[in-house]
Amino acid sequence: MKKIAIVQSNYIPWKGYFDMIADVDEFILYDDMQYTRRDWRNRNQIKTPQGLQWLTVPVRVKGKYHQTIFETEIEGQDWAQVHWKSLQQNYRRTPNFEEISAWIEPLYSATYVRLSDLNRSFLEAICSYLGIRTIISSSSDYKLSEGKTERLADLCVQAGASEYVSGPAARDYIVADVFSEHGIQLSWFDYSGYPEYPQLWGDFSHNVTILDLLFNCGKEAPNYMKFIRR
Repeated sequence: MKKIAIVQSNYIPWKGYFDMIADVDEFILYDDMQYTRRDWRNRNQIKTPQGLQWLTVPVRVKGKYHQTIFETEIEGQDWAQVHWKSLQQNYRRTPNFEEISAWIEPLYSATYVRLSDLNRSFLEAICSYLGIRTIISSSSDYKLSEGKTERLADLCVQAGASEYVSGPAARDYIVADVFSEHGIQLSWFDYSGYPEYPQLWGDFSHNVTILDLLFNCGKEAPNYMKFIRR
C-alpha cells in the first residue's frame, strides 16, 4: 500500500501542508501547473503587533501568467533579507527563536533563481526538523498526460500508488470515477480541529506560516499537528 499526494509548492506554508506531507509515502510537488498570482506559491503570512503581515517573494511574470510554477523566476535577491529582518523583529521574543533561526537564517543567505527551488529548500529543511521522512519528488520526474483528473490519476499509477490523498478544495473539480477506474482509492485530507498553541500578538490565527509554530513551540510543534507523530 502506497499513499501519495500531489500539490503545488508553497512558500513556507502553514502547518496543514506539512501534515499532508507526513501522512503520505510520497509527496509530489506539482510545479508543472500554471503559476497563479496572489496565491500561496510565493507568499505567506506572519503575525506582528499590527496584525497579519504578508511576506512576498517577488517574481518575474510573462504575459498573462502562462508560465508554470517551475518556470517562474525570482526577481532579485533583496527580498531575502527583508523577510529575515521581519522574522527577527516579530519572533525574537519567542522561546525557540535561537534554535530555529540557526537553520532558517542560512536558507535566506542562499541564492535562488527559480521559485520552485526556493520553496523546496524550505520544505525539505522544515521536514527534516520535524522528522518527516516522506519522499519528496517533482511532477517533472514523471510523464504528464492530458486532463486535470486524468493527469493526477496517471501520476499515481506511475508512482505505484494505491491511494491518492487530496486537499478538500479539489472536490470541486476531481472526478472520483477516474481514480476508481485505475484501482486507486481517493481520500480527502481533513484540515479541521487544530488546537491552538502559545502565540504572540493578539488573537490566535491558524492561517500563518509554520514558522510561527516552530518559533513559538520548537520541538513541541508536533503536539499541535495531526500526523507528524505517526
